[in-house]
Amino acid sequence: TLYQRTNSRRSLTEDQRRSLRASAAVPSPQRQEGMTNYNGKILTRGSNQARSRFVKKNGQCNVVFTNMEEKSQRYLADIFTTCVDIHWRYLLLIFCTSFLVSWLFFGIIFYCVSLTHGDFDEMPCILHVQGFVGALLFSMETQTTIGYGWRCVTEECPVAVITVVVQSIVGCIIDSFMIGTIMAKMARPKKRNHTLMFSKNAVIALRDGKLCLMWRVGNLRRSHIVEAHVRAQLIRSYVTAEGEFIPLEQMDLNVGYDEGTDRLFLVSPLVIVHEIDQDSPLYAISRADLETDNFEIVVILEGMVEATAMTTQFRSSYLAREVLWGHRFESVIYEDRNSYKVDYARFHKTYEVPTTPHLSAKELDETLSTFCYENEVALSCGEEEDDIFDSSLTVGKEKTKDKTTSISTDFQNVFQDNSKDLQGETEL
Repeated sequence: TLYQRTNSRRSLTEDQRRSLRASAAVPSPQRQEGMTNYNGKILTRGSNQARSRFVKKNGQCNVVFTNMEEKSQRYLADIFTTCVDIHWRYLLLIFCTSFLVSWLFFGIIFYCVSLTHGDFDEMPCILHVQGFVGALLFSMETQTTIGYGWRCVTEECPVAVITVVVQSIVGCIIDSFMIGTIMAKMARPKKRNHTLMFSKNAVIALRDGKLCLMWRVGNLRRSHIVEAHVRAQLIRSYVTAEGEFIPLEQMDLNVGYDEGTDRLFLVSPLVIVHEIDQDSPLYAISRADLETDNFEIVVILEGMVEATAMTTQFRSSYLAREVLWGHRFESVIYEDRNSYKVDYARFHKTYEVPTTPHLSAKELDETLSTFCYENEVALSCGEEEDDIFDSSLTVGKEKTKDKTTSISTDFQNVFQDNSKDLQGETEL
């Protein structure tokens, strides 16, 4: 009952309350699997299910904006960008509607001026306007400067003259805005992305003795992408030390920014290489981890379109299940007589390399460091033995030299004594 619960809560000590607060603040592993956001939002899918793409294969971002305040006012404040971003059918509808509304608006004004002045009975302000249809036709002729030479404004009404001037200015503004919008939409480099492509899969294999993440990029047009460079980011969920859940943390993957190898001369398909070193987010991922992990790698190609000098960006992504461990890309370029040919039928094809280790880059580095340490110990022990052997030889040589010296000294003494004896016998 409620009374018993309140009594049980009152009976708790202060230490027990603190422990309960700490346990509630720090999520358990089971709770982490059942939540996508520790700010109060619950998972809508199981932990073993594949995550949704953040960036689709065609480069579109899989993001939907909701609960935006004053969305219409903000979009209307930047009407030019809004018109460029919308679909062609809506832009053409706005184009036709703007002209029809302006013609109708000024046609009503001309009709009211003629009706007020009594053009239908007396000297008219506008010649040959007998009703609303005539006023609408005169409005269209004025704004489009058709000039049939049948209807025209007279000097009887200054208001009609002013209206013609205002309509001409408004017509020029509408023409310039709509033509500028259509030209910007037609020249937009977004369509250039249709002739750029990334490989369907990324691969992890050894290159120069190091594990590397690789994917391929190609250009289908003969025109180049000027100042082309590539970037990559790893997107995955992350829990901080304080228990805060970050659903889409973005971590950079180094593709040669420091050395300048991220800048591409994209004439033929190229393989982009990310070396999995200590600074890489993939440093501790092995083949077994790759099969169970749930991350997304977003790859971005940027550059200027050679024809228009406008910057374009092409995006794609690879989920963990789309990264092939122990594979390499097949060669697509070969020499044919005096030129090089690219076979795009092999662009997405890979082949398996059975010798690729299943360990992570971290485990490979630790194994290599252990092996090097054992070799250093063995070499150091060998050097000590050599030193001992050399010292023993030196001591032996010194002893032999001493013995030789002593023998030679004794021999000299004996020779001197014999010479003295011979001298004495000669004197006698």
